[in-house]
Amino acid sequence: MDAIVPAFLAALLAEFGDKTQLLTVLLAARFGRPGLVLAGVAGAAIVNSLIAAVGGAMLIGVIPFRALNLLLALALIFAGGGALLPQKQPHVGIYDRLGVFGASLLAFFILELGDKTQFLTFAFAARSPTPLLAGVGAAAGIIAASLPAVALGAALPNVVPLRRIRIGVGLLLLIVGIVVALSALRLW
Repeated sequence: MDAIVPAFLAALLAEFGDKTQLLTVLLAARFGRPGLVLAGVAGAAIVNSLIAAVGGAMLIGVIPFRALNLLLALALIFAGGGALLPQKQPHVGIYDRLGVFGASLLAFFILELGDKTQFLTFAFAARSPTPLLAGVGAAAGIIAASLPAVALGAALPNVVPLRRIRIGVGLLLLIVGIVVALSALRLW
Protein backbone atom coordinates (compact mmCIF):
# COMPACT_ATOMS: atom_id res chain seq x y z
CA MET A 1 0.00 0.00 0.00
CA ASP A 2 2.93 2.34 0.52
CA ALA A 3 3.39 2.58 -3.25
CA ILE A 4 -0.14 2.63 -4.61
CA VAL A 5 -1.54 5.70 -2.80
CA PRO A 6 1.41 8.08 -3.32
CA ALA A 7 1.71 7.01 -6.97
CA PHE A 8 -2.04 7.49 -7.46
CA LEU A 9 -2.00 10.98 -5.91
CA ALA A 10 1.14 12.07 -7.76
CA ALA A 11 -0.21 10.86 -11.11
CA LEU A 12 -3.63 12.40 -10.52
CA LEU A 13 -2.11 15.76 -9.61
CA ALA A 14 0.52 15.71 -12.37
CA GLU A 15 -2.05 14.88 -15.05
CA PHE A 16 -4.58 17.57 -14.14
CA GLY A 17 -4.33 20.28 -16.78
CA ASP A 18 -1.47 18.43 -18.48
CA LYS A 19 -1.22 18.00 -22.24
CA THR A 20 -2.45 14.41 -21.92
CA GLN A 21 -5.64 15.60 -20.23
CA LEU A 22 -6.04 18.19 -22.98
CA LEU A 23 -5.56 15.39 -25.52
CA THR A 24 -8.35 13.44 -23.83
CA VAL A 25 -10.61 16.49 -24.06
CA LEU A 26 -9.83 16.82 -27.77
CA LEU A 27 -10.42 13.13 -28.43
CA ALA A 28 -13.74 13.15 -26.57
CA ALA A 29 -14.88 16.28 -28.39
CA ARG A 30 -13.70 15.08 -31.80
CA PHE A 31 -15.14 11.57 -31.69
CA GLY A 32 -18.11 12.05 -29.36
CA ARG A 33 -17.63 8.54 -27.94
CA PRO A 34 -16.38 9.09 -24.38
CA GLY A 35 -16.49 5.41 -23.40
CA LEU A 36 -14.19 4.35 -26.23
CA VAL A 37 -11.91 7.32 -25.67
CA LEU A 38 -11.61 6.45 -21.97
CA ALA A 39 -10.95 2.79 -22.83
CA GLY A 40 -8.10 3.79 -25.17
CA VAL A 41 -6.67 6.24 -22.64
CA ALA A 42 -6.91 3.61 -19.87
CA GLY A 43 -5.12 1.03 -22.02
CA ALA A 44 -2.30 3.44 -22.80
CA ALA A 45 -2.07 4.57 -19.16
CA ILE A 46 -1.81 0.98 -17.94
CA VAL A 47 0.91 0.06 -20.45
CA ASN A 48 2.95 3.23 -19.83
CA SER A 49 2.66 2.87 -16.05
CA LEU A 50 3.70 -0.78 -16.16
CA ILE A 51 6.71 0.10 -18.33
CA ALA A 52 7.74 2.67 -15.72
CA ALA A 53 7.14 0.23 -12.84
CA VAL A 54 9.27 -2.47 -14.48
CA GLY A 55 12.02 0.06 -15.13
CA GLY A 56 11.90 1.24 -11.53
CA ALA A 57 11.96 -2.35 -10.27
CA MET A 58 15.28 -2.85 -12.05
CA LEU A 59 16.89 -0.28 -9.75
CA ILE A 60 15.81 -1.97 -6.51
CA GLY A 61 18.88 -3.23 -4.69
CA VAL A 62 21.22 -1.71 -7.28
CA ILE A 63 21.09 1.90 -6.11
CA PRO A 64 21.11 2.93 -2.43
CA PHE A 65 17.78 3.99 -0.95
CA ARG A 66 18.95 7.57 -0.32
CA ALA A 67 19.82 7.91 -4.00
CA LEU A 68 16.37 6.58 -4.88
CA ASN A 69 14.85 9.22 -2.62
CA LEU A 70 16.86 11.84 -4.52
CA LEU A 71 15.52 10.35 -7.76
CA LEU A 72 11.98 10.74 -6.41
CA ALA A 73 12.75 14.33 -5.37
CA LEU A 74 14.03 15.06 -8.87
CA ALA A 75 10.88 13.52 -10.40
CA LEU A 76 8.65 15.62 -8.12
CA ILE A 77 10.57 18.82 -8.89
CA PHE A 78 10.50 18.02 -12.62
CA ALA A 79 6.74 17.38 -12.48
CA GLY A 80 6.18 20.58 -10.49
CA GLY A 81 8.21 22.66 -12.89
CA GLY A 82 6.46 21.08 -15.86
CA ALA A 83 3.07 21.92 -14.40
CA LEU A 84 4.04 25.59 -14.23
CA LEU A 85 4.86 25.73 -17.94
CA PRO A 86 2.13 26.58 -20.45
CA GLN A 87 0.67 23.52 -22.18
CA LYS A 88 0.50 23.24 -25.94
CA GLN A 89 -2.63 21.80 -27.47
CA PRO A 90 -1.85 18.38 -28.96
CA HIS A 91 -2.91 17.39 -32.47
CA VAL A 92 -5.09 14.35 -33.06
CA GLY A 93 -5.90 14.54 -36.78
CA ILE A 94 -3.20 12.11 -37.87
CA TYR A 95 -4.79 9.28 -35.87
CA ASP A 96 -8.28 9.47 -37.43
CA ARG A 97 -7.85 6.34 -39.56
CA LEU A 98 -7.40 4.18 -36.46
CA GLY A 99 -10.92 4.67 -35.14
CA VAL A 100 -11.88 6.04 -31.74
CA PHE A 101 -10.24 3.38 -29.56
CA GLY A 102 -7.09 3.03 -31.68
CA ALA A 103 -6.61 6.78 -32.00
CA SER A 104 -7.09 7.28 -28.26
CA LEU A 105 -4.75 4.42 -27.36
CA LEU A 106 -1.95 5.37 -29.72
CA ALA A 107 -2.11 9.15 -29.30
CA PHE A 108 -2.23 8.93 -25.50
CA PHE A 109 0.51 6.27 -25.39
CA ILE A 110 2.87 8.38 -27.50
CA LEU A 111 2.15 11.59 -25.62
CA GLU A 112 2.53 9.94 -22.20
CA LEU A 113 5.73 8.06 -23.11
CA GLY A 114 8.59 9.75 -21.25
CA ASP A 115 6.19 12.24 -19.66
CA LYS A 116 6.57 13.55 -16.11
CA THR A 117 3.97 11.08 -14.84
CA GLN A 118 5.94 8.16 -16.22
CA PHE A 119 9.07 9.54 -14.55
CA LEU A 120 7.18 9.85 -11.25
CA THR A 121 5.91 6.28 -11.58
CA PHE A 122 9.44 5.07 -12.28
CA ALA A 123 10.75 6.85 -9.18
CA PHE A 124 7.97 5.58 -6.90
CA ALA A 125 8.45 2.03 -8.20
CA ALA A 126 12.21 2.19 -7.69
CA ARG A 127 11.87 2.89 -3.98
CA SER A 128 9.01 0.51 -3.28
CA PRO A 129 9.17 -3.14 -2.21
CA THR A 130 6.16 -3.69 -4.51
CA PRO A 131 6.91 -1.71 -7.68
CA LEU A 132 3.94 -3.14 -9.55
CA LEU A 133 1.64 -1.38 -7.08
CA ALA A 134 3.25 1.94 -8.01
CA GLY A 135 2.34 1.22 -11.63
CA VAL A 136 -1.22 0.29 -10.68
CA GLY A 137 -1.59 3.43 -8.56
CA ALA A 138 -0.21 5.68 -11.28
CA ALA A 139 -2.44 4.14 -13.96
CA ALA A 140 -5.47 4.63 -11.70
CA GLY A 141 -4.44 8.27 -11.11
CA ILE A 142 -4.10 8.92 -14.84
CA ILE A 143 -7.48 7.33 -15.51
CA ALA A 144 -9.08 9.33 -12.66
CA ALA A 145 -7.67 12.56 -14.13
CA SER A 146 -9.07 11.57 -17.53
CA LEU A 147 -12.62 11.01 -16.26
CA PRO A 148 -13.60 14.69 -16.12
CA ALA A 149 -11.96 15.21 -19.51
CA VAL A 150 -14.10 12.59 -21.23
CA ALA A 151 -17.22 13.48 -19.25
CA LEU A 152 -17.07 17.20 -19.98
CA GLY A 153 -15.18 17.14 -23.29
CA ALA A 154 -14.59 20.58 -24.76
CA ALA A 155 -16.50 22.18 -21.85
CA LEU A 156 -13.79 21.15 -19.32
CA PRO A 157 -11.65 24.30 -19.71
CA ASN A 158 -14.77 26.43 -19.27
CA VAL A 159 -15.96 24.60 -16.15
CA VAL A 160 -12.68 23.81 -14.39
CA PRO A 161 -9.96 26.45 -13.81
CA LEU A 162 -7.19 24.27 -15.29
CA ARG A 163 -4.52 26.99 -15.26
CA ARG A 164 -5.03 27.74 -11.57
CA ILE A 165 -5.08 24.06 -10.71
CA ARG A 166 -1.87 23.49 -12.70
CA ILE A 167 -0.14 26.35 -10.87
CA GLY A 168 -1.29 25.05 -7.47
CA VAL A 169 -0.25 21.51 -8.33
CA GLY A 170 3.08 22.71 -9.69
CA LEU A 171 3.89 24.62 -6.51
CA LEU A 172 2.78 21.69 -4.33
CA LEU A 173 4.94 19.20 -6.26
CA LEU A 174 7.93 21.56 -6.13
CA ILE A 175 7.58 21.96 -2.36
CA VAL A 176 7.20 18.23 -1.76
CA GLY A 177 10.17 17.55 -4.07
CA ILE A 178 12.36 19.99 -2.17
CA VAL A 179 11.33 18.48 1.17
CA VAL A 180 12.09 14.96 -0.10
CA ALA A 181 15.47 16.15 -1.42
CA LEU A 182 16.38 17.84 1.85
CA SER A 183 15.34 14.72 3.75
CA ALA A 184 17.36 12.44 1.45
CA LEU A 185 20.40 14.67 1.90
CA ARG A 186 19.75 14.64 5.65
CA LEU A 187 19.47 18.40 5.72
CA TRP A 188 15.97 18.28 7.17
